[in-house]
Amino acid sequence: MLRAQLASTLLRARPAATRVAPTLARASSSAHGQETFESFNERYVNFFQSAQDLFEVQRGLNNCFAHDLVPSPSVVEAAVRAARRVNDYATAVRVFEGIKEKVENKQQYQAYLDELKPLREELGINVREELYTS
Repeated sequence: MLRAQLASTLLRARPAATRVAPTLARASSSAHGQETFESFNERYVNFFQSAQDLFEVQRGLNNCFAHDLVPSPSVVEAAVRAARRVNDYATAVRVFEGIKEKVENKQQYQAYLDELKPLREELGINVREELYTS
């Protein structure tokens, strides 16, 4: 009985626990500078020039196309050359399919095709429209 009274006294005397809501806000990442378009291009051109196997090329393409911008023709050229260097024709064709999805309209896509036509002829790459004419 004494033990029960002591326990109830201690429980009543204990201050109520205050509950603190968890903080949902993250610390600002403003310490990281924004990457310029030129540095983005340089980074991916260097990446594709040093890619040694198909996994690296496809990983680089995935990362490159994940950004909210269309890669410059120099990046596309480096990516296509890397795909052909690792002997993967399909990936080289898919680079152009990725460009087609990223641009806003057909005229922009055509401008990329026109600018990269010498590269496509040099490496023997046809775009999907040329491969599957219906």
